[in-house]
Amino acid sequence: MSLFRRKKKKELPLFSERRRKKKRRREVGVGESKKRNPEAETSLFHSRIIICTGISLLMIAVLFCNLYYLQVISYESYQTRSNENRLKVVPVVPSRGIIYDRNHVVLADNRPVYHLVLYPNKEINTRDSITQLSKLLRLDLSEKEINNLVFQASTRKRFSGIEISDLLTEEQIAAFSVHSYRFPNVQVVASLKRFYPFADIVTHAIGYVSRINQADVDRLTAEGKIDNYEGSLEIGKLGVEKFYEDELHGKTGSREVEVNSHGQVIRTLNYNAPDPGNDITVSIDIRLQYYIQELLGSTRGAVVAIEPSTGEILAMYSNPSYDPNLFVRGIRSAEYQRLLNNPGHPLINRVTQGGYAPASTVKPLLCIMGLNEKLVTPLGSYFGKPSFRLPNSSHEFRDWRPWGHGWLDLYRAIEISADTYFYDLAFRAGIGTIHDYLDRFGFGKRTGIDIKEESLGINPSRDWKRARFNQPWHLGDTVPIGIGQGYWTTTLLQLIKAHMTLANYGEKRTPHLMRNIVDPSKPAEELDYVSEEQPPVFEVNDPNYWDVCRAGMYLVVNGPEGTGRRAFFGAKYKAAGKSGTAQVVSVKQGEKYNAAKLKVEHRDNALFVAYAPFVHPRILVGVILENAGGGSAKAAPVARAIIDKYLLELYPGGYMGESTPHMMKFGIGGTVMVQ
Repeated sequence: MSLFRRKKKKELPLFSERRRKKKRRREVGVGESKKRNPEAETSLFHSRIIICTGISLLMIAVLFCNLYYLQVISYESYQTRSNENRLKVVPVVPSRGIIYDRNHVVLADNRPVYHLVLYPNKEINTRDSITQLSKLLRLDLSEKEINNLVFQASTRKRFSGIEISDLLTEEQIAAFSVHSYRFPNVQVVASLKRFYPFADIVTHAIGYVSRINQADVDRLTAEGKIDNYEGSLEIGKLGVEKFYEDELHGKTGSREVEVNSHGQVIRTLNYNAPDPGNDITVSIDIRLQYYIQELLGSTRGAVVAIEPSTGEILAMYSNPSYDPNLFVRGIRSAEYQRLLNNPGHPLINRVTQGGYAPASTVKPLLCIMGLNEKLVTPLGSYFGKPSFRLPNSSHEFRDWRPWGHGWLDLYRAIEISADTYFYDLAFRAGIGTIHDYLDRFGFGKRTGIDIKEESLGINPSRDWKRARFNQPWHLGDTVPIGIGQGYWTTTLLQLIKAHMTLANYGEKRTPHLMRNIVDPSKPAEELDYVSEEQPPVFEVNDPNYWDVCRAGMYLVVNGPEGTGRRAFFGAKYKAAGKSGTAQVVSVKQGEKYNAAKLKVEHRDNALFVAYAPFVHPRILVGVILENAGGGSAKAAPVARAIIDKYLLELYPGGYMGESTPHMMKFGIGGTVMVQ
């Protein structure tokens, strides 16, 4: 028996009666306090239905209005935006006109090339693409070039490509074709690129084309021509290419294409053909041009050959020259620096930009001044001393012959190039008269040649010296002008133009390169060169003055004392000419000129001007050889060789002189055979 007995607890029901009663009383109380209202509940429900329906209808109306606005009212605008994502209008660059020489030999052509073009895409890393392409195709792009391409890509409009390379080889094209799937936004695009088959032979005349820069864009915009250059990458920079840019460029066309999201062309929808540029035939004979290059070799200088009766330039060569194709493909910095630092300065066109003292080549021109101003007569005598002095002055202006020339008339003064005769003539004429006649011959101003790279030279005057040096003009400044020295500088082309007037008995001609312009779509129609309006004749008091000065030049080549007689000995034609030896540095009083003791760049320049045949010349040649020495010894043989080449080899059978020769006496100059 257990010590402790449990008390048996009384089991209570889960819910007592008492609790059930309380619960019933509470439920009854609530029900009594909140009586249900079915009508109110129905009204509330209907209100909510109406509000929700109104909101839905309003939203449907707004949606419908918006759809109407997008699909009907703004259809054209959004259709255009949609098409911009799908359609692209690509400019079609016209083919540039071809440049031919006078015998229809191509001097500037267009050849097909292949470009690597990248179309920027936000989903593709541009830098990675360019870097991989540079390695794959061995483009050797520098980090600076890559950065520049990336910058261009970030600033271009959608579907406007950037050119990674513009001269792909066949091997590079093949390599890209194999790996093109890796570069969905890159394409190989074909186009035409300028090519100069004769490289450096005609650079300074024909010029070249190169990339359009900001200065070109600004100029084209100001001229209202920028739209016609949409898609064009190149423009004429120098020479004929620049001067006749409007003729050579043509009219840009267009092509409407469909593209994918990467900018790749799927198909062409519409095509508006461009109008190709006009072809140009220039007056240059490439055979004569090439021959001149061979004659000059490594000698710095320039040569112009021209047809006096028309002004057509037969040859125009500046040595040294350079290959213009470097600029077409995009000249590299190292290549450009080599050209800039070249001591021969190949970038300068010595024909139109070189400033030279004309030396004695101008004596026949001053002869016209002396006769027309009645300062000299053809047979008037003058004693040529070893030197010339101004009144009350001890300074000596020495003659090239140390012992002088003795008695002279105008014919003999030109024949032997007597300095003292022309010192005296210049002194008596005065700088005002000299300046006026030089201006009439065209010195100190543009010749009118159809290239833009031309210097003016210096036609000295009192006003010029005051403006340049703020000093008055002295009598001593006038004397050396008489032999083409002193402050007087000219371009070779200005000198040629002046002698062309003399050879034409006073008739003026404008030197020019263009013979005709041809529209390739209308080859039968040609537009010939028409010179600008200008005074047709250099007016003088007596037309015989031209004969006197031309006769002096005839004696230079054919007379017994002529400075050019050795160079032209045995010629099958009768020519006329004038030599010149221009001092580069002055020689002190009492000292003798010794070329061996001077630096090469300080030695005399050699000049010679000649035309043939004498009566009706077919060719006029001007030669300047820098630091070569005497004009009659160095430049005259070059002029003879060029005239021989033209008259006897390239164009034989033409006029070679009068059929019946006759003997003539020109004053003290002696008796010579004129034909």
